[in-house]
Amino acid sequence: MTFQEIQELIRLLNKSNLAEFKLENGDFKLAIRTALYRETKTSHVAAMPVSAPAFAQEAPAAPAAPAPAAAEKPAEATAKKDATAGQQYKEIKSPMVGTFYRSATPEKSAYVEVGQKIKKGDVVCIIEAMKLFNEIESEIGGTIVKVMVDNALPVEYDQVLFLVEPD
Repeated sequence: MTFQEIQELIRLLNKSNLAEFKLENGDFKLAIRTALYRETKTSHVAAMPVSAPAFAQEAPAAPAAPAPAAAEKPAEATAKKDATAGQQYKEIKSPMVGTFYRSATPEKSAYVEVGQKIKKGDVVCIIEAMKLFNEIESEIGGTIVKVMVDNALPVEYDQVLFLVEPD
């Protein structure tokens, strides 16, 4: 399976109602989880303390599990609010699912910082997908206004990585 075929498969899955997709063909294995997977997993975890209150009383660590999921929701809402509030800003989005890195190695400085001017074709980050490190180039020129993803966190296809004020 080629990289382009995998990208097209990811696009199709994001448009579908599938939460998870797995493919195995000999030594080749591919597993893709969409945004629906997180929603399904989060709603399942949130329902657990309600359906089993005795368990929540016996194990105080159990109620702590939904708290991070609840904390993620306001963060996502803030990110969306920031993106929509600044309609003058352009977005640099992830072209693939993978792990976001701001620099080539932990010892090196980030490719771009807030306030830095970039031009079309500048490398802004790296996304690791299936043990391949893909340099992501800017499709626009301007000034980096906000970095929307923390270093070394997973990103989804079409997720906003940077907000840029165009030249």
